[in-house]
Amino acid sequence: MGVRPPEGDPMNTLAVVLEEPRQLALRRLDLKPAGPDDVVVDVDWSGISTGTERLLWDGRMPHFPGLGYPLVPGYESVGRVVEAGENARDRIGQRVFVPGSSHFIDARGLFGGAARTLITPQARTVTLPDGLEDQGVLLSLAATAYHAIVGGTAPDLIVGYGTLGRLLLRITEAMGHDKPVVWETNAGRRNGVAIHPDADDRRDYRSIYDASGAEDLMDFLVARLARSGEIVLAGFYEARLSFAFPMAFMKEARFRIAAEFKPEDVAGVTDLITSGRLSLDGLITHRMAATEANDAYPVAFGEPDCLKMILDWRNCA
Repeated sequence: MGVRPPEGDPMNTLAVVLEEPRQLALRRLDLKPAGPDDVVVDVDWSGISTGTERLLWDGRMPHFPGLGYPLVPGYESVGRVVEAGENARDRIGQRVFVPGSSHFIDARGLFGGAARTLITPQARTVTLPDGLEDQGVLLSLAATAYHAIVGGTAPDLIVGYGTLGRLLLRITEAMGHDKPVVWETNAGRRNGVAIHPDADDRRDYRSIYDASGAEDLMDFLVARLARSGEIVLAGFYEARLSFAFPMAFMKEARFRIAAEFKPEDVAGVTDLITSGRLSLDGLITHRMAATEANDAYPVAFGEPDCLKMILDWRNCA
């Protein structure tokens, strides 16, 4: 469990801290007191995002309110509620997903999930289905994929077969839609499911979901659309996106951004998991102790066979 200080002293936690780009430390941070609607969570596992977290690591993250260093990264944490404010006492004992915390003193909580102890409003936590252990860190990505799909036409082409691309495929099928085509340029990630774009000459896709995060693909994708087709931007892009207007004009192309998931998306994807229609198996490929965070982050960002790296906090004080 996390450290419980004597009465009157601030609670503190071991946390991953990005002091500045590419300079990571594992150190203790004091925490702001819990309020009446807050829960205190002892974290068992936290995930490392290869999208937004990589941009924070590299110092390439576009400006967001509250962005700055030092910061606690991460938004994919699973743990158990061990304490709670007076309005949240019924949450004690529940295993929950936590998308981060802003209760750190002397470090920014953007997104604030990579720590042994988190304090956050109970409304931001999600009670996990029975039996969902470390795979619970995938809930935010699954809800992001679900949010994209229910926001419009289901994909008939998915670009990128990383974790998000695989979740888009699995959720599309779990919801009863036809299986889409999947593109992946990395041969090691195709797994007999995805194909290289050069092996596909189709140019009538109604709905293309880009999960690659590559900002230089827009013209290529527009050329593969059917008339009035839609490109869904499901990844996160650090650079400005652009496309040549004439081809998009002739195709009457539409673009949609899948933004943050909502509570109803979490409920929807949780129902798919508990009903057995959606499996999260095989998506967590690497696990390391939180004390090895300095080694885990380069692996998460640099190893092509790493889909999802999680940090194990259970043996940390």
